[in-house]
Amino acid sequence: MLRLALPLAVAQLAQVGMGITDTIMIGALGRDALAAGGLGSGLFFATGAVLQGALVGVGILIAHARGAQEPEKIAPILRAGFVLAMTIAAGMVPLFWFAEPILLAMGQPTLLAHDVSGYVQILTLCAPASMLLAVQRSYLTAMNHPRAVMVIGFGALITNGILNYALIHGVWGFPKLGLMGSATASAITIWGMCAAMVVAIRITPDLRAHNWRGPLDWKLTSELANLGWPIAVTFGVEIFLFMASALLMGLIGTTALAAHNVTINIASLTFMVPLAIAQAVNVRVGFHLGAQAPVAARQAAVVALMLGVTFMAVTALVMFSVPRSIALLFSLDPTVPSDAEVIELIAKLLVITALFQVFDGFQSIAAGALRGYKDTRVPMMLVTVGYWGVGFPMAWILAFPMDMGAVGLWWGLALSLAAAAVVLGARLWRMSGQRISEVTG
Repeated sequence: MLRLALPLAVAQLAQVGMGITDTIMIGALGRDALAAGGLGSGLFFATGAVLQGALVGVGILIAHARGAQEPEKIAPILRAGFVLAMTIAAGMVPLFWFAEPILLAMGQPTLLAHDVSGYVQILTLCAPASMLLAVQRSYLTAMNHPRAVMVIGFGALITNGILNYALIHGVWGFPKLGLMGSATASAITIWGMCAAMVVAIRITPDLRAHNWRGPLDWKLTSELANLGWPIAVTFGVEIFLFMASALLMGLIGTTALAAHNVTINIASLTFMVPLAIAQAVNVRVGFHLGAQAPVAARQAAVVALMLGVTFMAVTALVMFSVPRSIALLFSLDPTVPSDAEVIELIAKLLVITALFQVFDGFQSIAAGALRGYKDTRVPMMLVTVGYWGVGFPMAWILAFPMDMGAVGLWWGLALSLAAAAVVLGARLWRMSGQRISEVTG
């Protein structure tokens, strides 16, 4: 599990690093550029992350085929994944190409809407590569080649940083594009990652045999879509929960929103490890189920949950022990009254995050294991109820009617993740038990 998950975790951290690099580089252009770049990047990549969920099924089906020792099924699954990826990418283009009138209709300032529209239109050029990358990553993970994903991710981090600097400032013979230079750098980097993965697959002996050209199995494409759309909805439900929480923080005040943004960045960084374990466990569970070994599948799920919870418990202990020291890492000056307020609120939120962490890691890995069982629709409904039926209403009640402010809102978020962890854990235990009973009688 670790051999599969650790390279994926490093790759996830490299991807986060690309976003941080963009923010740092754009920050040199001033507040307006930072606002437009942050909103444009957030809209594009958040939407892309949701839609990429529809392609997770590629890795699941390949893992099942490998476990069942049916390698002839792998190439058709891969081809079906590519067709589904290009279909999704085609749907992204009109959404982002007409971003300006949409943003204006939502009441955004004219200049901001114009700059954001230009930014996402450039990023839209890499929508096909972004979706193809999701298929390639799933394929490489399911085929037990996560190191290629890690190496390419690190190469992309370096390339993205160099291109950002060159295209924003017009150095080394590159044109000076300002804010749009950052979007151009991201688009070029993503296409480069896609090309690099094609090369990595073609030069690896046990992958070269899976021919990308051949007849398309429409039934397989339909199966992938039916398996994937609930995963995309699940991703969307969680992403929109945290977007909505940021809007509520804005209603509480600037200090609350600033503290929320810092705390959520810390939580997002540590979440990359259980996210990678979740990607690994759906492959391991799928492989064992394909091999008709349901006991091993349950063992893989338990091992993954133990690893994820242990890691998150360690990070939670750090947050609980030195929350104020962590807050001071974000260039806040405790001698400035406004910064001091943010630091104190971050310290309070990090104590809650210590619990938040463990539940978040557990529910993510449990959901990943359930995907290995091809169980995606019921978890989607359970997570939706947990987040929006329990967590969000409680966050609002605690924050506003009960006047607990930002602290109450974060307790509500922790409750939503705890609810999701309980119901997904119960679902996983039930599903794994049923599979064992089916085989053992």
